[in-house]
Amino acid sequence: MLENCKYPIIQAPMAGGISTVALATAVSENGGLGFLAAGYKTAEALETEIIAMEQAGVLYGVNVFVPTLETDKQEEVEAYKTILEKDWQMKLELPAWSDDEWEEKLALLKHYKVPAASFTFSCPSKEIISDLQENGTYTIVTVTDEKEALIAQQAGANAVCLQGIEAGGHRASFENTDPIGNKPLIDLLADVLETVEIPVIAAGGIMDGEQIKELLQAGAAAVQLGTAFICCEESGANPIYKRALIEQQFTNTKLTRTFTGRLARGLENDFMQRYEAVAPAAYPTLHFVTQLIRKQALIKENPQAMSMWAGVGFEKVRALTVKELMQQLKTEAGLL
Repeated sequence: MLENCKYPIIQAPMAGGISTVALATAVSENGGLGFLAAGYKTAEALETEIIAMEQAGVLYGVNVFVPTLETDKQEEVEAYKTILEKDWQMKLELPAWSDDEWEEKLALLKHYKVPAASFTFSCPSKEIISDLQENGTYTIVTVTDEKEALIAQQAGANAVCLQGIEAGGHRASFENTDPIGNKPLIDLLADVLETVEIPVIAAGGIMDGEQIKELLQAGAAAVQLGTAFICCEESGANPIYKRALIEQQFTNTKLTRTFTGRLARGLENDFMQRYEAVAPAAYPTLHFVTQLIRKQALIKENPQAMSMWAGVGFEKVRALTVKELMQQLKTEAGLL
């Protein structure tokens, strides 16, 4: 699969509407590998997007969240919900646990023989990976350290996507715990390359061709960029989010559990600062608890209460078309 891409540049799957068919298609048409994001989306909605990608006739991938049962934090969740309801003067939802239509989405991957599938938050079973591979799907497991990379290799994954601490969005660690260390991606890559024999895709805070060149020279089979694509015309990110990045309305990024109950790196705003001490490690429950607050913040154009995921290099973001950005990245990386 990776060798079938003209350039070793992968567009990260960004759930929540950022990864659109237009974005993924444009990346693939310009020699990279575009990804759809299945997370927080119904199987029916995902199928519509897969059909559109099939009609576009390009290589593409689909990322699926592996369901994980969270430990019992009912009391902590209820306490957090009560605080939020009081502060925001609104009734918030507390839904039952959901597997995000896991089986239905796996069935879609098989039915449409999706070229590539990546998995986040855990490693699928050997049986699931083998089943997909026999159907022609290249399987990638997102990992955050050597231990997880080895688990993915032993399960038969074709490749791992190594997510550094610099990455925007959710930490892809198999356990919902704090990171043990803050080793830079380039150093983490060296450790993982010594541990596994399968290809390693490097991800986390990559914004320009110089970083791409460095990581490829260090042994990465490809690189995956997310934040770099958020302000592209084809991205589905809302205008307030894009403007906050382009105008550098925020000065820092931070890992937070306040919005979803799982650590995710985003632009550090008032919501993060206010609730970090009381937000429990309860994912995906908190994602749904805070959903109405985030929707209201978008309506009121209040970036201080929105989850705006971004990697550490966000200040280098460029407002371009995908074609223009890919051209610049390839030129800077010396890939042309």
